[in-house]
Amino acid sequence: MWMYDIIDKKRNKEVLTKAEIEYFVKAYTDGDIPDYQASALLMAICINGMSDEETFDLTNAMLHSGKIIDLSPIKGIKVDKHSTGGVGDKVSLVLGPMLAACGVKFAKMSGRGLGHTGGTLDKLESIPGFQVQLSTEKFIDQVTRIGLAIIGQSNEICLADKKLYALRDVTATVQAIPLIASSIMSKKLADGSDVQLLDVKYGSGAFMRNIDEATKLAKLMVEIGKRAGKKTCAEITNMNQPLGMEVGNSNEVIEAINTLHGNGPKDLMEICYSSGSTLLIMAHVASNMETARKRLEEVIQNGMAFDCFCRMVEAQGGDVRFVKDTSLFPKATYNVDVKAVSDGFVKSMDAKTIGLVSCQIGGGREKEGDVIDHAAGITLKKKIGDKVHKGETIMVIHSDRPNLENAQRRLAHSFETSPIYPDMLPLIEKRID
Repeated sequence: MWMYDIIDKKRNKEVLTKAEIEYFVKAYTDGDIPDYQASALLMAICINGMSDEETFDLTNAMLHSGKIIDLSPIKGIKVDKHSTGGVGDKVSLVLGPMLAACGVKFAKMSGRGLGHTGGTLDKLESIPGFQVQLSTEKFIDQVTRIGLAIIGQSNEICLADKKLYALRDVTATVQAIPLIASSIMSKKLADGSDVQLLDVKYGSGAFMRNIDEATKLAKLMVEIGKRAGKKTCAEITNMNQPLGMEVGNSNEVIEAINTLHGNGPKDLMEICYSSGSTLLIMAHVASNMETARKRLEEVIQNGMAFDCFCRMVEAQGGDVRFVKDTSLFPKATYNVDVKAVSDGFVKSMDAKTIGLVSCQIGGGREKEGDVIDHAAGITLKKKIGDKVHKGETIMVIHSDRPNLENAQRRLAHSFETSPIYPDMLPLIEKRID
């Protein structure tokens, strides 16, 4: 089989066979195909697309390029939730403990932040001592004992994806929906969970810029999951503004802790209750959304969810004193107000800009290997629909870096105001089963 012929075929908008896709994935993973030929095929896919059958075959080939995690020693249904990435998204930090408190096993492998989107692992590592790298054996033992673990993705799964994603990142082929779907679902099928909820975000802070793209991606991933025998559901959610009021790392952990105490922002709680209710039904713990939500509200009110979070932190080596007294978290040296440039109602926010500025002031990575300042971040004082006056504080920048004037300017212009109250889009647009 010749790689030239495979590239030529896809350039001419023809359908690749399962054998051709498997050959490409294996040969590229093994180093037998050069980057320039792999890049040519990726660009042909990006321009001409793939059929659902091709996408399923690509996902399956990537899945079998590495180890598949076996979580069968854990009794009961294991659930996982995956977000396609957003700004201020700390849902897993709240949702996992809520589900564990309801008796559902939450076994999650997470990633790090890159660019404008934050990473769950980076947030957890702001808790001193917290270990995100566990062996599969320790991961299984912890989920069995306390019902909850959030760890880094194993380097042994989906070996093809790591190489292909790095190549896509530098060849402008990240945005192709078949490539996004196969990248996400190959990892999700390899992680050993029984039930998977996909939070597919759209808007200014998401990779999918509009609801039509998000819906297309969600439907494709749900179909891939079903064809692979994994119970899969997706929610389409709005990321036209950050989720919650905090963007960063330790400040997002503190907001998650407050939410577990029942004092979280409305939008964060709405996502957690919706996703949690869906997963309780999928795990056969509740029969309908109303019953499921009541159970989730109970474990917040009686402190069981917070207790599960504390147990996870302790089990993974974290200093639980910081969780019980969040004033212990280090504070940034500089705290700079961002002022509104006009009067009116907040009409829109550029969530991507907010995420990028948080990254550039130390709260994230612009490239792999960058060191994160866990105290750096942004606190929102206003969100879409809120009334503002010119000169009023709309955000606060937290950083150990001086000279934050450029960040102030960029953030001030990430808000757009209107003299009339804006149309409010729903936070959760639809569910796809």
